[in-house]
Amino acid sequence: MSGEAVAATLVVAFQFGIPLGLVALGYFAGRSAERKHYASLHRREAQLLRLPAVTSKQWDAGRAVADARLVVASVVVSADYFKRLLAGLRNIVGGRMRAYESLLDRARREAILRLKEGCPDADVIVNLRMETSTIGGSGKQGSVSAVELLAYGTAIKYRP
Repeated sequence: MSGEAVAATLVVAFQFGIPLGLVALGYFAGRSAERKHYASLHRREAQLLRLPAVTSKQWDAGRAVADARLVVASVVVSADYFKRLLAGLRNIVGGRMRAYESLLDRARREAILRLKEGCPDADVIVNLRMETSTIGGSGKQGSVSAVELLAYGTAIKYRP
Protein backbone atom coordinates (compact mmCIF):
# COMPACT_ATOMS: atom_id res chain seq x y z
CA MET A 1 0.00 0.00 0.00
CA SER A 2 1.42 3.35 -0.96
CA GLY A 3 1.92 6.24 1.43
CA GLU A 4 -0.88 8.19 -0.24
CA ALA A 5 -3.32 5.30 0.19
CA VAL A 6 -2.43 4.98 3.87
CA ALA A 7 -2.87 8.72 4.35
CA ALA A 8 -6.25 8.61 2.59
CA THR A 9 -7.35 5.68 4.76
CA LEU A 10 -6.30 7.53 7.92
CA VAL A 11 -8.19 10.65 6.85
CA VAL A 12 -11.37 8.61 6.25
CA ALA A 13 -10.90 6.82 9.58
CA PHE A 14 -10.57 10.14 11.39
CA GLN A 15 -13.51 11.66 9.51
CA PHE A 16 -15.82 8.86 10.60
CA GLY A 17 -14.08 7.52 13.69
CA ILE A 18 -13.88 10.70 15.71
CA PRO A 19 -17.54 11.70 15.21
CA LEU A 20 -18.69 8.13 15.91
CA GLY A 21 -16.50 8.02 19.01
CA LEU A 22 -17.95 11.29 20.25
CA VAL A 23 -21.49 10.05 19.59
CA ALA A 24 -20.80 6.85 21.53
CA LEU A 25 -19.21 8.82 24.38
CA GLY A 26 -22.23 11.16 24.54
CA TYR A 27 -24.66 8.24 24.50
CA PHE A 28 -22.95 6.38 27.34
CA ALA A 29 -22.42 9.55 29.39
CA GLY A 30 -26.12 10.39 29.05
CA ARG A 31 -27.16 6.89 30.07
CA SER A 32 -24.83 7.03 33.07
CA ALA A 33 -26.25 10.39 34.21
CA GLU A 34 -29.80 9.06 33.88
CA ARG A 35 -28.96 5.95 35.94
CA LYS A 36 -27.41 8.12 38.66
CA HIS A 37 -30.51 10.32 38.73
CA TYR A 38 -32.79 7.27 39.08
CA ALA A 39 -30.61 5.95 41.94
CA SER A 40 -30.91 9.33 43.68
CA LEU A 41 -34.68 9.31 43.17
CA HIS A 42 -35.03 5.82 44.68
CA ARG A 43 -32.95 6.77 47.74
CA ARG A 44 -34.79 10.05 48.38
CA GLU A 45 -38.23 8.49 47.81
CA ALA A 46 -37.45 5.87 50.46
CA GLN A 47 -36.50 8.63 52.93
CA LEU A 48 -39.72 10.60 52.31
CA LEU A 49 -42.12 7.65 52.19
CA ARG A 50 -43.83 8.72 55.42
CA LEU A 51 -45.15 11.95 53.82
CA PRO A 52 -48.04 11.13 51.49
CA ALA A 53 -48.89 13.43 48.60
CA VAL A 54 -52.44 12.79 47.39
CA THR A 55 -54.65 14.27 44.69
CA SER A 56 -57.70 14.25 46.96
CA LYS A 57 -58.96 17.59 48.27
CA GLN A 58 -60.12 15.89 51.47
CA TRP A 59 -58.05 15.27 54.55
CA ASP A 60 -58.76 13.88 57.99
CA ALA A 61 -61.56 16.24 59.06
CA GLY A 62 -61.60 14.71 62.54
CA ARG A 63 -58.21 16.17 63.38
CA ALA A 64 -57.45 19.80 64.15
CA VAL A 65 -55.21 21.52 61.62
CA ALA A 66 -52.26 23.45 63.04
CA ASP A 67 -50.97 24.74 59.72
CA ALA A 68 -52.00 24.62 56.07
CA ARG A 69 -49.90 26.22 53.37
CA LEU A 70 -49.31 26.12 49.65
CA VAL A 71 -46.16 24.28 48.62
CA VAL A 72 -44.68 24.52 45.14
CA ALA A 73 -41.77 22.80 43.41
CA SER A 74 -40.61 22.76 39.85
CA VAL A 75 -37.93 20.98 37.88
CA VAL A 76 -36.55 21.35 34.38
CA VAL A 77 -35.01 18.26 32.81
CA SER A 78 -33.19 18.50 29.52
CA ALA A 79 -33.60 16.03 26.70
CA ASP A 80 -30.20 14.96 25.46
CA TYR A 81 -29.33 14.82 21.79
CA PHE A 82 -29.94 11.07 21.59
CA LYS A 83 -33.44 11.28 23.05
CA ARG A 84 -34.27 13.97 20.50
CA LEU A 85 -32.79 11.86 17.71
CA LEU A 86 -34.76 8.76 18.74
CA ALA A 87 -37.94 10.77 19.15
CA GLY A 88 -37.44 12.34 15.72
CA LEU A 89 -37.11 8.89 14.16
CA ARG A 90 -40.19 7.68 16.05
CA ASN A 91 -42.06 10.76 14.86
CA ILE A 92 -41.58 9.58 11.27
CA VAL A 93 -43.05 6.10 11.80
CA GLY A 94 -45.34 6.88 14.74
CA GLY A 95 -45.80 5.00 17.98
CA ARG A 96 -44.78 5.24 21.59
CA MET A 97 -41.93 7.65 22.40
CA ARG A 98 -40.10 5.80 25.14
CA ALA A 99 -37.24 8.29 24.96
CA TYR A 100 -39.46 11.05 26.35
CA GLU A 101 -41.31 8.78 28.80
CA SER A 102 -38.23 8.41 31.00
CA LEU A 103 -37.68 12.17 30.78
CA LEU A 104 -41.19 12.89 32.05
CA ASP A 105 -40.96 10.15 34.69
CA ARG A 106 -37.75 11.62 36.10
CA ALA A 107 -39.18 15.15 36.04
CA ARG A 108 -42.41 14.09 37.79
CA ARG A 109 -40.65 12.15 40.52
CA GLU A 110 -38.06 14.89 41.08
CA ALA A 111 -40.74 17.60 41.37
CA ILE A 112 -42.73 15.57 43.93
CA LEU A 113 -39.57 14.93 45.94
CA ARG A 114 -38.68 18.63 45.94
CA LEU A 115 -42.24 19.40 47.02
CA LYS A 116 -41.95 17.00 49.95
CA GLU A 117 -38.48 18.25 50.87
CA GLY A 118 -39.90 21.78 51.01
CA CYS A 119 -42.27 20.88 53.86
CA PRO A 120 -40.63 18.14 55.96
CA ASP A 121 -42.77 18.94 59.02
CA ALA A 122 -46.08 18.35 57.20
CA ASP A 123 -48.25 15.32 57.88
CA VAL A 124 -49.81 15.15 54.41
CA ILE A 125 -49.85 17.06 51.12
CA VAL A 126 -53.36 17.24 49.69
CA ASN A 127 -54.75 18.38 46.37
CA LEU A 128 -51.48 17.58 44.57
CA ARG A 129 -51.49 18.94 41.03
CA MET A 130 -48.87 18.82 38.29
CA GLU A 131 -48.44 20.80 35.12
CA THR A 132 -45.94 20.33 32.33
CA SER A 133 -44.56 22.55 29.64
CA THR A 134 -41.84 22.27 27.05
CA ILE A 135 -38.94 24.66 26.93
CA GLY A 136 -36.79 25.47 23.94
CA GLY A 137 -36.83 23.20 20.96
CA SER A 138 -35.69 24.10 17.49
CA GLY A 139 -38.89 25.87 16.55
CA LYS A 140 -40.34 22.80 14.84
CA GLN A 141 -43.69 21.63 16.10
CA GLY A 142 -43.29 18.63 18.37
CA SER A 143 -39.61 19.21 19.11
CA VAL A 144 -38.62 19.21 22.77
CA SER A 145 -35.37 20.51 24.22
CA ALA A 146 -36.36 20.35 27.89
CA VAL A 147 -39.47 19.72 29.93
CA GLU A 148 -40.58 21.69 32.98
CA LEU A 149 -42.81 20.04 35.54
CA LEU A 150 -44.50 22.14 38.21
CA ALA A 151 -45.99 20.37 41.23
CA TYR A 152 -48.09 22.12 43.85
CA GLY A 153 -50.42 21.24 46.68
CA THR A 154 -51.45 22.08 50.23
CA ALA A 155 -49.20 20.92 53.07
CA ILE A 156 -51.24 20.08 56.18
CA LYS A 157 -49.77 19.87 59.68
CA TYR A 158 -52.12 18.49 62.32
CA ARG A 159 -52.18 19.49 65.96
CA PRO A 160 -50.84 16.78 68.26
